[in-house]
Amino acid sequence: MEKYAWSAKIKEGKKDEYIRRHNEIWPELVKVLKDAGICNYTIWAEGNTLFGYYECEKGVEFAAKTQATSPVVEKWNEYMKDVMDMTLDPETGAQPKLVKVFTLD
Repeated sequence: MEKYAWSAKIKEGKKDEYIRRHNEIWPELVKVLKDAGICNYTIWAEGNTLFGYYECEKGVEFAAKTQATSPVVEKWNEYMKDVMDMTLDPETGAQPKLVKVFTLD
């Protein structure tokens, strides 16, 4: 199973709103993520810095392509623009993948 990690920033004063929106995540977005083979998805925050991690049952490339072509993901990204600074990878339309530097099995 491939792993994917990303980082982003919450805009100043918007952390509570960021959390509220994720507590009310759209069912249609959850469906897209599951259809993309994404599982074990967790987002952590330290101050305004976010760290996201998920596993891709169908591979990172499939997950990225599924998200990049989804109007639901596009709508979610637009919805989140006012609460977070999102630098998206122009090729995948997702947050840029972090580079793994260590693994402990």
